[in-house]
Amino acid sequence: MRVLLINQVFHPDVAATAQHAHDLARHLVAHGHEVEVIASRSLYGSTGAMLPRHEVVDGIEVNRVGRSIFGKAGLAARAADFALFYAAAALKSLRVRRPDVVVCFTTPPFIALLGWALRGLRGCRFVYWVMDLYPDLPIACGAMRENGLLARILERVNRFCLRHADRVVVLGRCMLERVRDKGVDHGQVVHIGVWSDQAEVKPIERSANPYRVEWNLGDRFVVMYSGNFGLGHDVRTMCQAAERLQGDDRIRFVFAGGGKRKAEVEAFVREHRLANAVLAPYQPRERLDASLSCADLHLVSLSEGVEGIMVPCKLFGAMAAGRPTVFIGHPSSEIARVLEEHGAGAAVRQGDVEGLVATIASLVEDGERRRAMGARARTALGAAYDRDAACERWRILLEETVGATGATAPGANHVAGPAEAKEQQC
Repeated sequence: MRVLLINQVFHPDVAATAQHAHDLARHLVAHGHEVEVIASRSLYGSTGAMLPRHEVVDGIEVNRVGRSIFGKAGLAARAADFALFYAAAALKSLRVRRPDVVVCFTTPPFIALLGWALRGLRGCRFVYWVMDLYPDLPIACGAMRENGLLARILERVNRFCLRHADRVVVLGRCMLERVRDKGVDHGQVVHIGVWSDQAEVKPIERSANPYRVEWNLGDRFVVMYSGNFGLGHDVRTMCQAAERLQGDDRIRFVFAGGGKRKAEVEAFVREHRLANAVLAPYQPRERLDASLSCADLHLVSLSEGVEGIMVPCKLFGAMAAGRPTVFIGHPSSEIARVLEEHGAGAAVRQGDVEGLVATIASLVEDGERRRAMGARARTALGAAYDRDAACERWRILLEETVGATGATAPGANHVAGPAEAKEQQC
């Protein structure tokens, strides 16, 4: 089977979708399949072409096109960079060897249109891997009017992509229902959740962690937000909590990563002169176990109203590191449910700064409770969110999609029993 993955980011980029694409591609290659990738030559959020046009990585043929000319200069600039990638990726997709199946992500939005076009032009299958839903996300975040002309047009485009894919893969139950509500046939939609890897991300003791020295943390209690600061993430609540706790020298906040809202965090830290906050970029994947283990407590946020539109996968890296997590968002969110079901952390509402401060303070004082939460988190990861198990489900799905037009993909119409319920989270 020949598989073509189309996503704007890929290894060595450290964005979450790049890592998931790399994991899946390696798994497919290990099982005898041929994998090609079309991605951007630029790293996420950076300006200029940096990566080679073509290389073979772990047996994966990687084709890189376009370049980020404007970076994150503004909405129009980002749209221009997206348009350049669309055009370059389309041209490249017509030149690579004919795939049996093309898998399109949601970076940039609506690149799935290319998958639909390739199905018609080259006779391949088309699988839509929904990492985020557009225009649902900008609407939920107040960046786009729900009944505006642009929103209506983009919603029609997205529904078209969803309905014309051979399979639609979603990240959890909340997203599953939202996609089905868009009129997508239930047999098309499959849930395969995000993952992390216990073998790759391992707990590292404080005394042996190099980031404790690099970031001048000493033996202080570290609260970390690591990953994408995206449009759908609440950053204000955690910034205000850092401000409230700046007088407590026992505690340090680390904000590591990038994304659309990272600049807001940086501006808040500068404006309020938060000496208790460390700002850092995305960390290399090979050092994730050290960076994630540097924390005593992780933060994950999702703006209320965004449930089912996107799924923060950073929770699973924290679980792999054996650290507890505080989720900032609505208690009905699947992330909050995961933490509650596994006893792996706590949840506070968006804007509840006092609640977040109190939760952090209680975990600073109660080391035994904190360590027990972290241990349960790592155990739960191995049982329910294992990388190899998820990638194997993907392999079976793609083989069945290629092998038979009417094949029912694994889990498409399956109702999880008690033993599987923990796996079916977003």
